[in-house]
Amino acid sequence: GVALMNGSGPHESLKGEKYARQNGHEEADAGEDGNDQEVIVIQDTGFTVKICAPGIEPFSLQVSPQEMVQEIHQVLMDREDTCHRTCFSLQLDGNVLDNFAELKTIEGLQEGSLLKVVEGKFQPYTVREARIHVRHIRDLLKSLDPSDAFNGVDCNSLSFLSVFTEGDLGDSGRRKKKGTDMEQIDCTPPEHILPGSKERPLCALQPQNRDWKPLQCLKVLTMSGWNPPPGNRKMHGDLMYLYVITVEDRHVSITASTRGFYLNQSTAYNFNPKPANPSFLSHSLVELLNQISPTFKKNFSALQKKRVQRHPFERIATPFQVYSWTAPQAEHAMDCVRAEDAYTSRLGYEEHIPGQTRDWNEELQTTRELPRKNLPERLLRETAIFFLSTCLQVHSDFTAAATRGAMAVIDGNVMAINPSEETKMQMFIWNNIFFSLGFDVRDHYKDFGGDVAAYVAPTNDLNGVRTYNAVDVEGLYTLGTVVVDYRGYRVTAQSIIPGILEREQEQSVIYGSIDFGKTVVSHPKYLELLEKTSRPLKIQKHKVLNDKNEEVELCSSVECKGIIGNDGRHYILDLLRTFPPDLNFLPVEGEEMPEECRKMGFPKQHRHKLCCLRQELVDAFVEHRYLLFMKLAALQLMQQKANKQESSGALENGASPENGAADSEKSESEDGKIDDNVTGLDQVKELAETIASDDGTVDPKSREVIRNACKAVGSISDTSFDIRFNPDIFSPGVRFPESSKEEVQDQKQLLKDAAAFLLSCQIPGLVKDCLDHTVLPMDGATLAEAMHQRGINMRYLGKVINFIAKTPGRAQLDHIFKIGISELITRSAKHIFKTYLQGVELSGLSAAISHFLNCFLSSFPNPIAHLPADELVSKKKNKKRKNRNLGNADNTAWASMTPQELWKNICSEAKNYFDFSLECENADQAAEVYNLQKITLLREISLKTGVQILLKEYNFDSRHKPTFTEEDILNIFPVVKHVNPKASDAFHFFQSGQAKVQQGFLKEGCELINEALNLFNNVYGAMHVEICACLRLLARLNYIMGDYSEALSNQQKAVLMSERVLGIEHPNTIQEYMHLALYCFANSQLSTALNLLYRARYLMLLVFGEDHPEMALLDNNIGLVLHGVMEYDLSLRFLENALAISSKYHGSKSLKVALSHHLVARVYESKAEFRSALQHEKEGYTIYKNQLGEHHEKTKESSEYLKYLTQQAVALQRTMNEIYKNGSNANIMPLK
Repeated sequence: GVALMNGSGPHESLKGEKYARQNGHEEADAGEDGNDQEVIVIQDTGFTVKICAPGIEPFSLQVSPQEMVQEIHQVLMDREDTCHRTCFSLQLDGNVLDNFAELKTIEGLQEGSLLKVVEGKFQPYTVREARIHVRHIRDLLKSLDPSDAFNGVDCNSLSFLSVFTEGDLGDSGRRKKKGTDMEQIDCTPPEHILPGSKERPLCALQPQNRDWKPLQCLKVLTMSGWNPPPGNRKMHGDLMYLYVITVEDRHVSITASTRGFYLNQSTAYNFNPKPANPSFLSHSLVELLNQISPTFKKNFSALQKKRVQRHPFERIATPFQVYSWTAPQAEHAMDCVRAEDAYTSRLGYEEHIPGQTRDWNEELQTTRELPRKNLPERLLRETAIFFLSTCLQVHSDFTAAATRGAMAVIDGNVMAINPSEETKMQMFIWNNIFFSLGFDVRDHYKDFGGDVAAYVAPTNDLNGVRTYNAVDVEGLYTLGTVVVDYRGYRVTAQSIIPGILEREQEQSVIYGSIDFGKTVVSHPKYLELLEKTSRPLKIQKHKVLNDKNEEVELCSSVECKGIIGNDGRHYILDLLRTFPPDLNFLPVEGEEMPEECRKMGFPKQHRHKLCCLRQELVDAFVEHRYLLFMKLAALQLMQQKANKQESSGALENGASPENGAADSEKSESEDGKIDDNVTGLDQVKELAETIASDDGTVDPKSREVIRNACKAVGSISDTSFDIRFNPDIFSPGVRFPESSKEEVQDQKQLLKDAAAFLLSCQIPGLVKDCLDHTVLPMDGATLAEAMHQRGINMRYLGKVINFIAKTPGRAQLDHIFKIGISELITRSAKHIFKTYLQGVELSGLSAAISHFLNCFLSSFPNPIAHLPADELVSKKKNKKRKNRNLGNADNTAWASMTPQELWKNICSEAKNYFDFSLECENADQAAEVYNLQKITLLREISLKTGVQILLKEYNFDSRHKPTFTEEDILNIFPVVKHVNPKASDAFHFFQSGQAKVQQGFLKEGCELINEALNLFNNVYGAMHVEICACLRLLARLNYIMGDYSEALSNQQKAVLMSERVLGIEHPNTIQEYMHLALYCFANSQLSTALNLLYRARYLMLLVFGEDHPEMALLDNNIGLVLHGVMEYDLSLRFLENALAISSKYHGSKSLKVALSHHLVARVYESKAEFRSALQHEKEGYTIYKNQLGEHHEKTKESSEYLKYLTQQAVALQRTMNEIYKNGSNANIMPLK
């Protein structure tokens, strides 16, 4: 049969045999890639130790010399048979091992050593240890319970893969049966997955997992009301008391003491701390409970077996919290540890560092200071970016703490440091993190657009931080920064510069300006540090005037401030204008914009003046200019040479020998055009380098060439290509000295060119890539990503959609147009929702959100908001409460919103912000005019605003009752933006691996990518988006090289990771599901492959709908599998749908369509309907003949198949005639 298609790229047909060169196992030599960085393969030979724990057989464990003793602890706390022990030490020959020692530093530890797990009097409990123990037991009891993932806590997130594979992937499955799975499997998908179905159910998004109905081990485990122990009991070693109700309904009171856990004689109303008889003193709470409750014993061990069977990737915490926008109704069970956490507000993991908050700034900066030389040292450092001494990832901890703090601030649970000021101006410090609200405090942004500017400044600043971190200059530090949007407010969380709180800002700023350019100071050390960043960031060093008219030299925008902390580090902050302004959105009087901009209606007044070009745009623009520079120079050199040959026909003596050589080489390729004239460009390159190194050997004429080319492209140097931007141009309040007048003029021109470049090159480029299907966005987030990669800001969305609407071949861009419109609507709605929420107090949140969603999506004409019941709103308090509410609006104003008004606002927002005219007055019109799905709009708005809704079927189209009630709104989560630390080395390996694969060296590519995977794992831990990409590529290579089971195992990891890190219905996850189905099919696990394909199809319908080019690939694959299991009619439904979609998006003459015709023909042949089969195969043959020519093998194959079909048809006809002539006893020739 035909293998499943895997819609990626031309190297599909590499079948590995040709390329898997039998080169033994030589190291991949990256030198030939021209990377000067040699590949160091880190050899760490692991060894095995024996572990002896109480009550079980000794077992062996593979360890590596780099590990810490701590990591063995973690392994033991996770193993099924030792998981209930937390308070123990490891001993080697009677010596206790230090938890933080690396294994290679421990004397006498070697292959086969015996480590003893020692508890009891050698390792007494403390209050901290007892708490850790209780928390760990609680985590084990809850390990299969998904509520933490639904509630978005502790970096838990959902994964549903195991529901669809039923755990039978690869050989580890429960049902190990060989054979081809051909026994009766029901292949009919649910109705809503079939092509053409209009219903889009929501419940299927989160199917119920069997393992979630957890085995109940206990009814209640909670802290006892008798805590803390009184003094005399403390002196008997009592640490705390627990209260337990077993499943058999036995109520017991337990003492945690330094020696372990035992039953005491207290009751709910009577304190009697004496040990009960028998007291069952046990070192572990589990052992104690096992003795008093048979049900606990049975269920706890069953639960642990199940827990250990799950794939590790279903259990590991993700680096950053992923929130789910839907959740089923969950019963709220009693949970002591959770209740206690809520009130003791544990910050991160407070138990590990009792009584103190973490010094985030110190932790974040230290990770950046580790050595930065060659790979192993750098690796150490990148490892530390994520793994500090406690193996808790600092960045993710900081992000989690900042998020919790920001929510606490908005919910009003944190005291301000300036409580007497008006609410908007308050600032907060919590857990060593500084929080400020996104409002314009003290008219700081008055000239930039007030509150609107104050709202965008934090994200611009975050982009600046990200950029400076990536350039990574030694000695230059940025603050840990997280931006949190929650309940309509934007909060910036920053780590605190040591000593900044004791000083006035005026004294501490020694570089930059605190008042946007009136008073400006500079500092030689900062100039030196920033100079190192100026080349990669394309920032020009420039002079500005301060209020005393003195010239001050800067190497950044003026409001970028430099402060030296008490720790002696040089910090830079306020990086909101790291990149040059975007003149399309910054009208300046007396400045004329280029023709291309004016044609598209620019410059356009924006709401604020902080619009910057994206870094990707700056890079693309400079790249574009560089090519231009090379072409100009090459052209001039050729002209010079032509003149030279005319004048003398021979080399003059004056020319340097080097130039002479280049000249003679040049004349051979005289007739090459500039574009193809590679030698010409090489020559320019050489010349440019020679001039830059200034060795005086270059004749003046060649110098002239380079100078002219430099001038033409706007380079700041006239001897080499170097484009940089001055970020202060057009900045209100900044003045430049007379001396740099000309330079400023050039800079202004450069900025105009860049703005024009975005419109004339980048937007058309994006649309062209969408037409070629090199870019396949499926939802708003992937569209935004595609725009951002090309340096197009989201404020250009309206322009992009307009451009698409005018493109010839517009039908092939339907999917992009549709995503664009839905993104535009939901973004406009989000802007309105933000201000709407600010007027809502906590008690009215769910009512307000459900009312907003009703106005936004429901067909019900006049939804009424339910205000909180009057008896809850006390009349007296209101006067006092007024100032606590951050919004200035009346608290019930939100209730009067109507659908008409909301949609009117959405349309005007779309016009004002995106400059796009929407033609709809309500949700139903929008759905009709633009062919949108309401469920998709619901998903987009929920993801953008952090709303979580109840998982149930919503009726959007009823005109009799509103779609949502307040019970349907379960939660509102923060939307968090943060900086992702990058593992640059690993990324480098990954890219060289990809390059090798594209050249066809699969084996070497595979080795490099494996190496990258190791490095990624070292730096990021097990879960990360980039590891996901790595695993996908590895699986792909395994598949091409014919190692199907390895492909399956790697791809399974990629799917799990994508579900956990990106979300269960993220477009990447859908892609991963499709790849996994392909490898299941190759492993002849047909029913699993079908399940996975059906899941992918369901997700794609929910996220986008049916009319998407990827759907053609998906349906072709479903059709192929169904054909394989002889479900012909069903198969045809999918294949014919794929044919229709391919014809629409690829044009009816494309090879994809030819393939589709062939697949349909094969099914008709299997059904013995030869006429239809012939018809389709002819269509396919015609396309092949026209596209590839008569002699291409594809065309030949098709024509062979046509002959075969014709013979079969004739044979069938003959048989039928026989039957008619001779009655039914004719001997019928079997069809072959």
